[in-house]
Amino acid sequence: MAAVVLVATRLLRVSGSWGPSRLRFGPPTYRQFSSGSTYPNIPLSSPLPGIPKPVFATVDGQEKFETKVTTLDNGLRVASQNKFGQFCTVGILINSGSRYEAKYPSGIAHFLEKLAFSSTTRFDSKDDILLTLEKHGGICDCQTSRDTTMYAVSADSKGLDTVVGLLADVVLQPRLTDEEIEMTRMAVQFELEDLNMRPDPEPLLTEMIHEAAYRENTVGLHRFCPAENIAKINRQVLHSYLRNYYTPGRMVLAGVGVEHEHLVDCARKYLLRVQPAWGGVPAVDIDRSVAQYTGGMVKLERDMSNVSLGPTPIPELTHIMVGLESCSFLEEDFIPFAVLNMMMGGGGSFSAGGPGKGMFSRLYLNVLNRHHWMYNATSYHHSYEDTGLLCIHASADPRQVREMVEIITKEFILMGGSVDVVELERAKTQLMSMLMMNLESRPVIFEDVGRQVLATHSRKLPHELCALIRNVRPEDIKRVASKMLRGKPAVAALGDLTDLPTYEHIQAALSSKDGRLPRTYRLFR
Repeated sequence: MAAVVLVATRLLRVSGSWGPSRLRFGPPTYRQFSSGSTYPNIPLSSPLPGIPKPVFATVDGQEKFETKVTTLDNGLRVASQNKFGQFCTVGILINSGSRYEAKYPSGIAHFLEKLAFSSTTRFDSKDDILLTLEKHGGICDCQTSRDTTMYAVSADSKGLDTVVGLLADVVLQPRLTDEEIEMTRMAVQFELEDLNMRPDPEPLLTEMIHEAAYRENTVGLHRFCPAENIAKINRQVLHSYLRNYYTPGRMVLAGVGVEHEHLVDCARKYLLRVQPAWGGVPAVDIDRSVAQYTGGMVKLERDMSNVSLGPTPIPELTHIMVGLESCSFLEEDFIPFAVLNMMMGGGGSFSAGGPGKGMFSRLYLNVLNRHHWMYNATSYHHSYEDTGLLCIHASADPRQVREMVEIITKEFILMGGSVDVVELERAKTQLMSMLMMNLESRPVIFEDVGRQVLATHSRKLPHELCALIRNVRPEDIKRVASKMLRGKPAVAALGDLTDLPTYEHIQAALSSKDGRLPRTYRLFR
């Protein structure tokens, strides 16, 4: 009781110290709208008298979205997209990647990615390059895929001349010293070990499903350098590859947040009539192979019980990916396939949900919400200039592999059935939303501009893509799905595969009306 009285006394003392000004009663008083003496009583919502009316800059309807493309005398294309801001993203995209390595040891593109932004004829080391970029607040990156290699820099727009000169030197004048190649061998070896140890198997499964779908050709060739090829790749092999594929006609210099004419001038200065480090011998051995879809199965038996240790380890899982051939991104059916992929959606069983998470997609409603033992079910769509692959990746306990595969095959069969108008509109809206939100980022715009101009010499603008998405009808989804289901499946499996159905049974399920696997009979249980 004494403590309560003491606290009350202290509160009263504090409140008393506020003084009479804090305890005023009566009508509230308002301060004037402006503290200045010139216009004391004019609210902020009204224009000030005597001030000239502002005149704002206007642009023509689509001018602010326009992508400008110029082709230089040597065949190199220069593409730009203006964007307000102090910084720009500029880079060189090359029609080069693992799909062109049929005549070489697999892994050259992987090596070149790790060697990027190393020493050149002008820069003695990678540190010199980074210090040069640092003066303009710049960062650099190199990424390779199965069909494209991309060197990119983000920096202050005032340093455009320096950035383009640096990019030209990095791409065309690399030294490729013995020390750098040896360091790259170590980096590649480490990445391969990490790929096989990481809890997330998606990169490895993607590699396996491409290997199964396009057996020993084009996009089915190894994207990651096989361990046995690490010692085989040297400067001579790299120069032989660069001579054929790092040519001006296979390159695009793309920029976002730059003036087009300034970018073209820089390209003429640094990328026209330049002798590359591997000599000026014309390319003679270019691989123009078209992707041949074969279908098939790639299996990798592995103990997954100790992949993720710690206080909350991931349970032992078997991972299955089933895919069917779709279409290239140059075909009209690419948009319906993109909508179908969004309609399938999916994700992990522990998603927090919420708007935009795809909780009303088919793989959530039909699979994850109904089968609590399924750890993951996700749809992926890989598309290239001459082919495409629509896949579903699923994970579950090894004892339920057969049931999991049957659930996937049933979902594939349902793709060719009726399409609800509400779910279609939801998928279209989500796809457009994702497209527009991604294109708010300058590096994403850069990659979109570069890849489209590299493949088609032009760029479809966002509003054009949205119009194509809006025009997708239920019958389009049914048509492309039915066509896809007539092909052979590609299957990748990782983990404990004791109960995995045979490839013939999976193929039979995808050819049936209900997607059920053929029954198996055992003499002994």
